[in-house]
Amino acid sequence: MSDDSYVFEGPAEAAAPRDNNPPLSISELSFALKRTLEERFGHVRLRGEVSKVNRHASGHVYLTLKDDKSAIDGVIWKGSVRGLGVQPEAGLEVIVTGKITSYPARSSYQIVIESMEAAGAGALLAQLERLKVRLREEGLFEPGRKKPLPQFPRTIGVITSPTGAVIRDVLHRIAERWPCRVIVWPVVVQGEAASGQVANAIRGFDAMTPNGPIPRPDLLIVARGGGSVEDLWCFNDEALARTVAAARIPIISAVGHETDTTLIDFVSDRRAPTPTGAAEIATPVLADLRYAVADLDRRMVLAGGRLIEDRRTRLRAVARGLPARPEDLLALAQQRLDNAASRLGSGLQRNVALHERHLAVTGGKLSPALLRARIERGQDRLRGAGDRLGAALQAGVARGERRLLQVSARLSPEPLHRRLDQREARLQAVGARLDGVMPRRLERDADRLAALSRALATLDPGRPKPGFARVENPDGDWITSAAALEAGQTVRLVFGDGARGAIIEGGDGRTAPAPARPAPRPKPAAPGQGDLF
Repeated sequence: MSDDSYVFEGPAEAAAPRDNNPPLSISELSFALKRTLEERFGHVRLRGEVSKVNRHASGHVYLTLKDDKSAIDGVIWKGSVRGLGVQPEAGLEVIVTGKITSYPARSSYQIVIESMEAAGAGALLAQLERLKVRLREEGLFEPGRKKPLPQFPRTIGVITSPTGAVIRDVLHRIAERWPCRVIVWPVVVQGEAASGQVANAIRGFDAMTPNGPIPRPDLLIVARGGGSVEDLWCFNDEALARTVAAARIPIISAVGHETDTTLIDFVSDRRAPTPTGAAEIATPVLADLRYAVADLDRRMVLAGGRLIEDRRTRLRAVARGLPARPEDLLALAQQRLDNAASRLGSGLQRNVALHERHLAVTGGKLSPALLRARIERGQDRLRGAGDRLGAALQAGVARGERRLLQVSARLSPEPLHRRLDQREARLQAVGARLDGVMPRRLERDADRLAALSRALATLDPGRPKPGFARVENPDGDWITSAAALEAGQTVRLVFGDGARGAIIEGGDGRTAPAPARPAPRPKPAAPGQGDLF
């Protein structure tokens, strides 16, 4: 028995054979490849066309870079998106810098992009054209949305670099043409931070209040000197263009030289060829305005003098047509008034005499006999109508009885009795109404006759009313006109309560106007006959 038997209490197991090529797991292989790729291709630069851009909600950007034969997936982490020279856009040719890595979950490799720039000026211009098309479709380039520039600005805001010739040219030109308050917002005008600073300056000016410690400008000028496409590219930023379009203050874009065109030139309210041109567009010339005001003042004085002279000439012409004395203007009208006044008395007398004759004619027609005859005719018509009504009622009752007898043979007694009772009740009601109507009608006619009798009594010349008198000669004949009287003639004045004698005195032959008589009261209208049924 060996020593091993004593230790392990039995024989030892045989050792397994060793393998020179052990198997790897999928994860081990994937991560080994990942390390190899990152070590071998830790810094690469690729040129290709961007496609399949996917901006994730987390902020990361996933895309594909391709050329005419191959393609590679790419990813831009959230922290690197803002620092890119250009934003990824489908169809844009770019040059990217990053490292190659793999994605073990899909066993695919990709590039982690750290920087991106356009592959030449042509690519930048192509991207700019696509952005222009999109903004134009949104209506940001429409002339109708552009704000008018103030004609006489009190405060002008300038957004530009605080150093350089641009700010000096703008300030000098404004002071020379239109001295006003200028507020300069210093920004950088080149590089990645330029677009953000210019947009913040526009929003800062827009947030000011007109009556604040620093008044809000009436006009903004965004200015920069000339440069290459890459130097001016910050003014083609989409966010800056949308900020300019949304500003409440009118903005003049003065970026580059006359041949340079940027995106904010299309969305601003006015484009200037140069910064100096922007200062000229924003301000009027004070000397020209003073000359224009002086010229207008001179023209106003001349026009006022001509107007006064014209009015003086017209006044002299009108004065020549007037009479020498003002009284002559009223002489003809005064004469017409005197003639009318002289005819007024006689006209009134003739009017009174005419109405007296009409009254006498009307009074002669109102005799008591005529009224009594009319009353008797009315009574006869009333009695005739009552007789005809009684006969008609009796005839109607008779016809009803006959029809009742004819129908009674064909009908049962109960409905006939009911109908007969109804007709009898209606007949009694009609009779009762007739008994009540006839006395009332006769009473109304009697009242009317009494009223007519009283009216006749008031018109009787034999009994004059108070305030009136009847003139009689000694023989008792009535005298109805002044022509029948002679001077010294004895007459008798008969009043309603007695008579007195009088002697007629001489006169000028004129007839004195008779006192106005009160208008007679209107006669009460005869009541109409109502319906008996």
